Amino acid sequence: MFGIDSSEFLVIVIIAVIVIGPKDLPRALYKVGQIVGKAQGMARHFRTGIDAMVREVELEELEKKWAAQNKRIMDEHPPEVAATEALPAPGESAASETAANDRPPDVAEAPVEKPPFVAESAPVAPPAADGPPYVAEASAEPVAQPRKSDAGA
Repeated sequence: MFGIDSSEFLVIVIIAVIVIGPKDLPRALYKVGQIVGKAQGMARHFRTGIDAMVREVELEELEKKWAAQNKRIMDEHPPEVAATEALPAPGESAASETAANDRPPDVAEAPVEKPPFVAESAPVAPPAADGPPYVAEASAEPVAQPRKSDAGA
């Protein structure tokens, strides 16, 4: 436990019985247990706080490292934007739309043609009955009534 051998523990118990007395020993052990429990709770709380601070510092270091790597990668590989793919500035959007409408007809997009063969599904027939499919239809045969001898059992 705390590096106490069984013989040392026995000596402590004998001295406690002599000093405290057998009558008050259970109450004293209860109080010692409460104090030890509070000490363990405070130690656990302190350890949890220290662990949280260490995790926050590690996260900050990782974020700085990731930001540096991201900057290095973006510097090595700048985004390639072609002039035709560039987005127009907010004031130029109306000018670009009018320029697109002023194109000659030969530049206009060709109509999309249907492929030579397209598989189509067969039409689905509507249900035969007007009612829901889970309702049984009435049969012409009368339903047999239970006999009194069968029900008396």
